[in-house]
Amino acid sequence: MTNEKLLEIIEQAAREKLTKLNLSGKGLTTLPPEIVKLTNLRSLYLRSNQLSSLPPAIGQLTNLQTLDLRYNQLSSLPSKIGQLTNLQTLDLGSNQLSSLPPEISQLTNLQTLDLGSNQLSSLPPEFGQLNNLQSLYLNGNQLSSLPPEFGQLNNLQSLYLYNNQLSSLPPEIVKLTNLQSLYLYNNQLSSLPPEIGQLTNLQSLYLYNNQLSGLPPEIGQLTNLQTLDLGSNQLSSLPPEIVQLTNLQTLDLGSNQLSSLPPEIRENGVRAILNFYRQQLEQETDRLYEAKLIIVGEGGAGKTTLAKKIQDNQYTLQQDENTTEGIDVIQWKFLLDNNNREFQVNIWDFGGQEIYHATHQFFLTKRSLYVLVADTRKEDTDFYYWLNVVELLSGNSPLLIVKNEKQERKREINERELRREFTNFKETLTTNLATDRGLPEILNKIKHYIANLPHVGIELPKTWVNVREALECNPHEYISLQEYLNICQKHGFTKQEDKLQLSGYLHDLGVCLHFQDDDLLRKTVILKPIWGTDAVYKVLDNPQVIKKLGQFERNDLENIWHEDKYADMRPELLRLMMKFKLCYEIPSSPGTYIAPQLLSVNQPDFNWDESNNLILRYKYDFMPKGILTRFIVEMHSDIEQQTLVWKTGVVLSKYQSHAEVIEHYNQREIKVRVAGNRKKELLVVITNELDKIHNSYERLKYQTLVPCNCESCKNSQTPYFHSQDVLYKFRENNRYQIQCQDSGDMVDVRRLIDDILPTPPSLEIPMFEPITRNLVFISYSHKDKKWFDDLKIHLEPLIREQNLNLWDDTKIKPGAVWRDEIKAALAAAKVAVLLVSPNFLASSFISKNELPPLLEAAKAEGVKILWIPLRASNYKATAIEQYQATYATDRPLNTIVAGRRDKAWVDICEKINEAALLR
Repeated sequence: MTNEKLLEIIEQAAREKLTKLNLSGKGLTTLPPEIVKLTNLRSLYLRSNQLSSLPPAIGQLTNLQTLDLRYNQLSSLPSKIGQLTNLQTLDLGSNQLSSLPPEISQLTNLQTLDLGSNQLSSLPPEFGQLNNLQSLYLNGNQLSSLPPEFGQLNNLQSLYLYNNQLSSLPPEIVKLTNLQSLYLYNNQLSSLPPEIGQLTNLQSLYLYNNQLSGLPPEIGQLTNLQTLDLGSNQLSSLPPEIVQLTNLQTLDLGSNQLSSLPPEIRENGVRAILNFYRQQLEQETDRLYEAKLIIVGEGGAGKTTLAKKIQDNQYTLQQDENTTEGIDVIQWKFLLDNNNREFQVNIWDFGGQEIYHATHQFFLTKRSLYVLVADTRKEDTDFYYWLNVVELLSGNSPLLIVKNEKQERKREINERELRREFTNFKETLTTNLATDRGLPEILNKIKHYIANLPHVGIELPKTWVNVREALECNPHEYISLQEYLNICQKHGFTKQEDKLQLSGYLHDLGVCLHFQDDDLLRKTVILKPIWGTDAVYKVLDNPQVIKKLGQFERNDLENIWHEDKYADMRPELLRLMMKFKLCYEIPSSPGTYIAPQLLSVNQPDFNWDESNNLILRYKYDFMPKGILTRFIVEMHSDIEQQTLVWKTGVVLSKYQSHAEVIEHYNQREIKVRVAGNRKKELLVVITNELDKIHNSYERLKYQTLVPCNCESCKNSQTPYFHSQDVLYKFRENNRYQIQCQDSGDMVDVRRLIDDILPTPPSLEIPMFEPITRNLVFISYSHKDKKWFDDLKIHLEPLIREQNLNLWDDTKIKPGAVWRDEIKAALAAAKVAVLLVSPNFLASSFISKNELPPLLEAAKAEGVKILWIPLRASNYKATAIEQYQATYATDRPLNTIVAGRRDKAWVDICEKINEAALLR
């Protein structure tokens, strides 16, 4: 803006006696002396300019109540600023201030002061005179301490001190008795003063990413606290007094080495954590020394022999050692050297036959020690397969390789390469189980690694240990829920929730099985999991079931489970198989079941229309076994004629369309092709089911491959395939053309995405078609698709029940005019939801094609804008800051631990629903 234009605006504002003037984003480098004429001004907005200083004359605007100077280049303030004694809001955020004049203390009516993102290393003592302050932003500075006078700000309600260099807090902070929110994350605090317990009105306390090694017991006095974030510190324990925080709704403990808190309890949320500490506080504690040793490998490698020699050093190798069918569990006990306590090891010996591989996912547990046994006479041990399986299914549990050098034949493996790729691989040990060579060293190593598992010896409420021992001594394979509750009562439990918390803990550890979320299975506590797994494998190993390619009748189970120990539990065992996705009931034939692991390997004959197919491929870095059989179970009701299914493939019929889903295990690939009138709808169902299966594995790496639709590829069954990630990247960067590497033709990125990665039909909105339901417009970066999918999942019940409808840019038809489609959707929209992240703000597509019409609609047509902070971002530099966030901006969703993020989504969806239904 030219000086002439600025002077003209000032003169006009003075003549009209304006009380509000917005000069934000005008490129101003200085303010002219004429600014003093604006004596009627109450609000002056100067943000996003290039001001490096303020004229002393600004002190003459004595009626000012709001002064916004955010996003300038101010390095100092004039002393005359102290004359603005009516100022209530002063925003100086994102400047270059390194100090404050003492005169700032004269702004005694100030209620909100934003000094965030400057270069302040200290505050003047006079700062304490601003005793009407309610909100103070000091985040993003270089503060290493606070002056004692800080305690005089006794009306302060919100204090933002994150992203500084604070190593301690002054005791005087206890005088801030009206404080409700305190943000101290990203500092260098090593402790908290005991006096912090006097901040009894505090509702939110954010301390993540400091250096706290402990908390004062007085923290239990913060009885109004609702949110406590302690993530990324150095806490090894919490004070028992934390149970007094009865109003706590969110407790984040991520990235702490809390040896005193079992992760199984931590993952169940704040109520479970407080219940656990309450029980510790109410009674004595004891330690449980028990762990699981899981032995895997190919059939005949010597797993069973190793298990028995671990249990009994005198065990003699049998000439005709029976091959383990399913899983065998034996116990081994040894004395710990340090305290002479008995350590119990539950050794799980897995059958090596391929039929069992697909079921490993249900029994390989975290917090166990793994041993991979390899027969050196054979070349059949695929080390990469087994290490990948363990890594995917067991977290970071340690793994040992034991080479059984039968007949003294040796075999080298590339340990360096395996160790580089698999961080949980610890050592390679050699033995000859026929002669016991190397066996003592193996036993010592197993004792060492298993005794040092994170959960071993953890301090538990004594009643927990007593009940665990009572269950261990119980001779029955299973007991009723009521019997379990009575045992708990006998050993000192009084509350039902505590009894169920313990059974849930033991279930998570794999010690016993109690499926509390299943109406039938919750009535039984399975004390010996091997009883259940044996029953499952009796079906999979049954000759008649194998002969009938996995088909069995409910009546067949009477013969398969004929022993007394199964007689009264057949319905529960069948439900257990279905819970593990090991079988399904044929819809048209009640009482008849299929175990897909036993289906024929031969693909049945069927006719396939190869014209105008939708094709999708999933290519895996490592492909665990069982993905396709789980998919078959999940989709069984849609199997074509209930006959077109085989061990590695299935044909589905739904929405007047047909889909073929085939696993090519040797190529580490699943291929999907769909034909019919509504093939996009069917493809969505398939991809959603596969995504759920993929998400059940940790760190599963795969690519989604999209077929090219150039002239030479579009009707081909073997087109060139583009990576979905690459397509999204092109689209984010406004590069709408990509080359087919077979034909060399350029193709439209948007059409590739729209053709093969559709949205469900219930969400689809025809171009310019009148909308009969309340429309929610979603704007997001495709790099944040995971967050978008989470939002859709949580909104789905509201879509069904509250008559909501979603719209996003995937609804745009290929070849359509983008801006027109967006405007058409916004014309019908009641609410626009923005998923804000650095990706969102960096997207030129969003900034050019979505935000402008969206903001226009908000002003002209009353569209309500809500935005969701996914990650910390520079949203304050954009117009988004003017609009309502659906969640605390200082607490983006990515900072909330996954197990408690669902509650945040529920709150967000409620706000979206309220806005959409508001008349």
